[in-house]
Amino acid sequence: MDLKIIKEKTALVVIDLQKGIVGRPCSPHSAEEVVGNASKLAEAFRKNQMPVFLVRVTPSTDLKDRLSPIADQAMAGGGQLLPDWAEIVPQMGPTESDFLVTKRQWGAFYGTELDLQMRRRGINTIVLCGISTSIGVESTARFAYEYGYNQVFAEDAMAAGDAAEHHNSVSRIFPRVGLVRSTEEILTALRSS
Repeated sequence: MDLKIIKEKTALVVIDLQKGIVGRPCSPHSAEEVVGNASKLAEAFRKNQMPVFLVRVTPSTDLKDRLSPIADQAMAGGGQLLPDWAEIVPQMGPTESDFLVTKRQWGAFYGTELDLQMRRRGINTIVLCGISTSIGVESTARFAYEYGYNQVFAEDAMAAGDAAEHHNSVSRIFPRVGLVRSTEEILTALRSS
C-alpha cells in the first residue's frame, strides 16, 4: 500500500528520546540511529508546519506515581534519576513550535493532554517513533488505535531493549493497527504530498 500523508491532519509523536533513556543499550537500531532518523522526521514535519509532539517520561518529584505492581520481571530504573534524565536530547529540540508532553506511565495518551491537543488541531494520523518500541511506542500505539487514529510507524526510528522485542512489535502488533514504514519512505511521502 502506498503511503499518502495529509499534512493538515498528520502529527509526529516522538516517544522518550530523552537523556536518561537514549543512554541505555537498545537494538536492533542504535540510539544514535534512532535519534538521527527521528530528527530527520521532526525537521521535515517542522518544515511543512506540521505538529511535532515530543514525549518524555518522568516520575513526580516525590516518586509516588512510579508504577510498582507485582510482576515476574521488574522494570529497570528504580533508583535515583540524574537531574537531566527527562531532558529531550538536543538533536530533537524542542523548538518553539513543538509540543512537549510529560507522561508518568508507559503510554503517551494516559493521563496527558496528547489526545486533546491533537483533536483540537484536527489531527487524525500520527507518525510514531522513539524508544522503546515494545513499551512506550507500543503502549501509545494501542491507545491511539482505540482512539481511532491512523498510524504510521517509523521502523528504523525506534528500538527496544533487545531485537526480539522490537521485531515482535514491528511484525506482529503494528501491522494490525497501522502501517510500518522506513524513515525514508515517510520522508518521500511527505515530499510528494
